[in-house]
Amino acid sequence: MSSQLRSEDGKFLVKLARNAVKEHLRIEKQIRVPEDTPQKLLQPYGVFVTISSVKDNEPKLRGCIGYPYPTTPLTQAVIECAISSATQDPRFYPISLGELETVVFEVSVLTPPQIIRVEKTSEYPSKIKVGEDGLIVEKGMFKGLLLPQVPLEWKWDKEEFLCQCCIKAGLPADCWLLKDTKIYKFRAIIFEEEKPKGKVRRKVLGGK
Repeated sequence: MSSQLRSEDGKFLVKLARNAVKEHLRIEKQIRVPEDTPQKLLQPYGVFVTISSVKDNEPKLRGCIGYPYPTTPLTQAVIECAISSATQDPRFYPISLGELETVVFEVSVLTPPQIIRVEKTSEYPSKIKVGEDGLIVEKGMFKGLLLPQVPLEWKWDKEEFLCQCCIKAGLPADCWLLKDTKIYKFRAIIFEEEKPKGKVRRKVLGGK
């Protein structure tokens, strides 16, 4: 995946995410996939769009929603996830049109999640690389996902990463130790604005 998506692709995707939100807030409609979209960006990928406020020079999360699995063409998924992140993340009030000048967009393109298989649940930490792997915890109807950049931002170790992913799923922190809990991992390429409407940089976590 990392060899397929380059900086110019990230610039295209981040610009698309910002434009999708702008037009949705302006005329309450979903934009179409641009006609000049490169063919490789029409392939299905898992993707998350993160929006952060930087108006006080201290980034604060304002929305993050995505599709963990490659079920939707990438550009269409970015459009849908960007709008949802801006308007439907239940943790935050919707972003206003004027606020777009004070937020940065980040697009994380995911590899397909793979289940982690262990003989003993205590072995899970040894199968995880902080700063490279993202996690999904699943138990019954409960499911939680944390992107690979999250434990770096919060300085979590492997065990804390697992615990926080369980909490994200609405489960007890130590639920990852139960045999009927499923743990998946994935990796990501991250494209992020350095400042609102600014230069887009490419960051690969776990891979070349």
